[in-house]
Amino acid sequence: MQLKVINSGYFKLDGGAMFGVVPQSMWKKLNPPDANNMCSWAMRCLLVQDGGHIMLIDNGMGKKQSEKFFGYYFLHGEDSLEKSMQKADVSAKDITDMFLTHLHFDHCGGGIRQEGEKLVTTFANATYWSNEAHWEWAKVPNAREKASFLKENILPMKESEQLKWVSSSKFSENIDILFVDGHTEKMMLPLISYKGRKILYCADLFPSAGHIPLPYVMAYDTRPLLTLQEKERILKQAVAENWVLFFEHDPVNECCSLQQTETGIKAKDFFKLSEL
Repeated sequence: MQLKVINSGYFKLDGGAMFGVVPQSMWKKLNPPDANNMCSWAMRCLLVQDGGHIMLIDNGMGKKQSEKFFGYYFLHGEDSLEKSMQKADVSAKDITDMFLTHLHFDHCGGGIRQEGEKLVTTFANATYWSNEAHWEWAKVPNAREKASFLKENILPMKESEQLKWVSSSKFSENIDILFVDGHTEKMMLPLISYKGRKILYCADLFPSAGHIPLPYVMAYDTRPLLTLQEKERILKQAVAENWVLFFEHDPVNECCSLQQTETGIKAKDFFKLSEL
């Protein structure tokens, strides 16, 4: 098995929304905001080459939205999905599996592209993986998530007949899935067995290392108290089994290990995935 980081770019979100009830005087030390209270966040995807499969986990925001739409999110930096895949020596046509942790626009927008007047799948040879409960949730979004579930990102997957459902916590020989419901209905977190360790692709349960403390829960979460319970349960297992956390949105840190301290579970060592 080979794992490669695919950086699809950076964007900005309101710091208060990202850290919920935690006051700015505390969270600004973790991710300093600009003059408009906006913080920079990564869209860090993961390429998994295992046997005959080349799987991409999440695919960023994409490029097909309007200038007005992108104006809300302040895209910046030199990284893009296309450039990072090129550096990893893989092309869109090589991807056999497009695994989507959930269908918020910053996780799945790159999976659909504009071709003339049509919307088509970016990865023409790939199976797109979601789960039926989350799909139904996303198709008819609640008012809280409506701005995150965009029909142009979602419906073309189904229309292409490339969409399939994950129905088990065992995705493959080396990948298990944790289903969590605090951020959104049935978000899927891949747990990858790699070089004798387990790596948890954290998606939006732990968007960054700054979200490891239990109260640091995003205001975007639909069920924040459930997120808190899920974080506590998963952190305990991660410490007990020496998991590595892989962060999708942390602008600086790719991975960390964990340690139990007198004041709770905290990050221990920070490192790049390539250092494992």
